[in-house]
Amino acid sequence: MRPEISYARSGDVSIAYSVFGEGPLTLVAAPGFVSHLEVIAELPEVSRGLERLGSFARLVVFDKREQGLSDRMGRPPTIEETVDDIAAVMDATGTERAALLGVSEGAAMALMFAASHPERCTHLAIWCGYARLTKAPGYPEGVSPSTLDDWGEVLRRDWGGPIALNVFAPSRAEDPAVRAWWAHLLRSGTSPRSAADLMALYKELDVRHALPLINAPTLVMHRTGDRAIPLPIGRYIAEHIEGARFVELPGADHLLWTEDSDAVIDEIEEFLTGARQARPAERRLATVLFTDIVDSTATAARLGDRGWRELLDRHDALVRQLVERNQGRVVKTTGDGVLATFDGPTRAIESGREIVGAAKGLGVEVRAGLHSGECELRGDDLGGMAVHIGSRVSAQAGAGEVLVSSTLKDLVVGSGIEFEERGVAELKGVPGEWRLFAVAEA
Repeated sequence: MRPEISYARSGDVSIAYSVFGEGPLTLVAAPGFVSHLEVIAELPEVSRGLERLGSFARLVVFDKREQGLSDRMGRPPTIEETVDDIAAVMDATGTERAALLGVSEGAAMALMFAASHPERCTHLAIWCGYARLTKAPGYPEGVSPSTLDDWGEVLRRDWGGPIALNVFAPSRAEDPAVRAWWAHLLRSGTSPRSAADLMALYKELDVRHALPLINAPTLVMHRTGDRAIPLPIGRYIAEHIEGARFVELPGADHLLWTEDSDAVIDEIEEFLTGARQARPAERRLATVLFTDIVDSTATAARLGDRGWRELLDRHDALVRQLVERNQGRVVKTTGDGVLATFDGPTRAIESGREIVGAAKGLGVEVRAGLHSGECELRGDDLGGMAVHIGSRVSAQAGAGEVLVSSTLKDLVVGSGIEFEERGVAELKGVPGEWRLFAVAEA
């Protein structure tokens, strides 16, 4: 999805914005650390999230001045300027009154707008935000100012790569696609000096005085393990706005989009509309790969708890590396194995072969089972009959064997991959009989 870009005039500064959806209410989203309207939408999870928000609201998203496609001024904007920019974007879109969504740093500008322009703010939603980030007298919730000094140095030194993705989105920190997108977003959104200047600004930014003046219905959401903005900082906002509702969501990602964004958007939708739409599961054709360590109970008993845990950590890291090298995605670990998904069946088979072979170097035997079929995607998880069949095929595999269903075998005709027939089997909980084939050694 490539958003359509328009511009609003805020004094003599041009602010880039985009509009998604045509819902009965308007939701203006104030962005966080770094923004770029075109680049941020390049990640499928973000594009899908924007479409979901636009399904029940007319969503207005903008780039802060000094970032993205908006005018660059050579310095971070003041809080007064950012509040003016929200008003300018609302005016440009013909919006008299709107709900506001403040994301991370954008929470400060949204809080100030709600307090200073109450006649224009119908609702206020805050995602992993802060009224003040650093410690101050009577405010132990904040982080140490020296932490931001250190971050400023890191940003200037290491700018260009996926800096701090392990802080902003630890659940996806090793995902090559997310790493490439994050690095591109940072480079496109601002410069090393401007990013470091933001850290200096964050040390002093303080809108706590605005909290008691906010009278719009307020929803404050925060992930419990957020590594960028600790949970107590978000809770402080809710405790100092009369009637505010505080919602804790599981997870550690600071980014809204990378860890069960549907749960966040569900909260926003219910807050603004009074109801959550029943969402059909997203369905797609995929190849699923199940692996597990053979005789894992005996191996765990032989190694002891510590040795077994170390082996599992090495196994999981190895499997993830091999899956991603074949353009797959590890959906989840299953104790002594993994569930992974691939767009291409040939790459899935190759990944299964590599995992079985590499496991021998760890001193264990692994078996693998694969099937292709329609899967249901719910957030980061995977479900549907195809997943169930893949699991049952894996259970039929022998040690060191990669076993596939006839469905998958037929999809790779012409690939040069050879198979050995393993007969017909009944798969527990799956109707009918299934012909199974072992992948021959390359």
